[in-house]
Amino acid sequence: MREITYLEAIREAMTQEMERDSRVFLIGEDIGEYGGAFQVTYGMLEKFGPERILDTPITELALTGAATGAALIGMRPIAEIMFMDFTTLASEQLVNQAAKLRFMFGGQSTVPMVLRTPAGSGTGAAEHHSQSFENWFVHVPGLKVVMPTTPYDVKGLLISSIRDDNPIVFIEHKLLYKTKGEVPEGLYEIPLGKADIKRAGKDLSIIATGIMVQKSLQAAEELIKEGLDIEVVDPRTLRPLDTETIVNSVKKTGKVLIVHEAVKTGGFGGELAGVIAESEAFGYLEAPIIRLAGREVPIPYNRELEKASVPQVEDIIEKARELATLKV
Repeated sequence: MREITYLEAIREAMTQEMERDSRVFLIGEDIGEYGGAFQVTYGMLEKFGPERILDTPITELALTGAATGAALIGMRPIAEIMFMDFTTLASEQLVNQAAKLRFMFGGQSTVPMVLRTPAGSGTGAAEHHSQSFENWFVHVPGLKVVMPTTPYDVKGLLISSIRDDNPIVFIEHKLLYKTKGEVPEGLYEIPLGKADIKRAGKDLSIIATGIMVQKSLQAAEELIKEGLDIEVVDPRTLRPLDTETIVNSVKKTGKVLIVHEAVKTGGFGGELAGVIAESEAFGYLEAPIIRLAGREVPIPYNRELEKASVPQVEDIIEKARELATLKV
C-alpha cells in the first residue's frame, strides 16, 4: 500500500468528501490562497473555488458561529482554527451553541460540523501556540472529541467525523503532520468511539494520546530489549471513549501508565484513571495507576525548556520500567 503523510491524509479525506457531498465546505483563516497555517488545505482553493473554501477575517468566534449556523440549515462545514490555543476565542459558539442545540431542539435539528485544530508543543511556538486543551472539550456534553495519531487513522476518522451529525472537535498534533504511513486511496471510515491497540504486550499497559502514542511506541521498542513487553493503547476518540478496550488491556497486564502532553491537573489522564478505578479492571491492578503528563507551566519558547515541559521518550521509558518492575 502507498505511504503518505498525516497532512496529506487529512487533505485527501476533505477533498474526497467534498467531491462526494456538495454540502461539505471549508471555513477558516488563511485556508485559501495561503493553504492554511500548516499547508493542510494547499491547492484546495484552486480545486473547489472560493464558494467552498471560505477565507475569513481573523475572528475565531465569528467563523465558528458561521459554521454552526450553516450546519443547522443542512450544510456540513469543516472549520479550521489555526492553533488550538485560539479555540478559547471560539468557545462561546462551540460550547454554548453547537454542543447544545440538538438537545435544546429535542433532536429536530442537528449540528454536523467538524472543528479541526492543530495542538501541542515541539515547534518552538511558545505559550500562545502550543497548548493542549482536549480535556476542556471532553467535559462538554454534546461534543465529540477525536485525536488521531497515524495517517491511516486520521483519514478514516476525519471521514467519519464529517459524516457524523454532531459537532466534533478534531485535534491534530502539529508534530504528526510530516509523519508517514500506509493509507488506502479510496474512502473508508473508522468508527468513532473505537480505540486501537498499537502494540500488544503483557507486562504493562500504556494508554497514550496524541504525539505520546508515537513516543510510547518508541519507548516500548527500547524496553523490549530489557525483556519488558509493553502494550500501547490509543483511544483515538476521547469522547465517546472506548472503555471496553482500555479495561480489557488493564485486566490483561495488571499495570497501567497513562501518558498525555497536557498538564496533569484536570487532564484526560484523570478521566482514564477514574474509568479504570470504577471498572472491573480495578481488581486486576497489581500497582497504582500512574499518570505521566506535562508540567504545570505554560509552554516555554526556549527549545530545551519546551522539551522539558512535556514527556519525552526517555521519561516514558523510565516511568514504564519503574512501574513494570514494581513489586507490591
